[in-house]
Amino acid sequence: MTELGRFRKQKDKFFKSDEHSPLSKEQKRGFKGLKYYPENPALRFDAEVEPFAEHVHVQMQTSTGELQDYVKYGTFQFEVDGQAAVLTVYTSHDGGAFVPFADATSGSETYGAGRYLELEHDGDGRFHVDFNLAYNPWCAYAPQYSCPIPPKENRLQVPIRAGEKDFGYE
Repeated sequence: MTELGRFRKQKDKFFKSDEHSPLSKEQKRGFKGLKYYPENPALRFDAEVEPFAEHVHVQMQTSTGELQDYVKYGTFQFEVDGQAAVLTVYTSHDGGAFVPFADATSGSETYGAGRYLELEHDGDGRFHVDFNLAYNPWCAYAPQYSCPIPPKENRLQVPIRAGEKDFGYE
């Protein structure tokens, strides 16, 4: 089993049985695992994030109408099936690099409001990007969670067929 396969198996176990899972007791009863795209090595790469001259504090709208604070850190460019794409990286209060995004699969194959991606910083201005780890926000499973909605600049026209699919999508 690959490292990604082990990660997904552990995540499914957490969703099925952990008391902190976003799933309700009813959802857990019939839960057979999250739906995922097959591993896509082309959507795993190192990227240089071009930092903004000034790190602007922004408030991101959430699924419950609240606002959450983030800092616009910079952008990275990449290609998907020969099409150019750019995403903005945000940092949160804990300093993690966060990329909320929606793409051409949102609302059909993946959660309609978009998915999230955490980036690993290598300490040298580069980040490890792995869309195979793209995940649904917890509000995809239960409406009481307050999840940031990807901003307009992170709504891609290209499909990102990697990571989690919509909870109900086969």
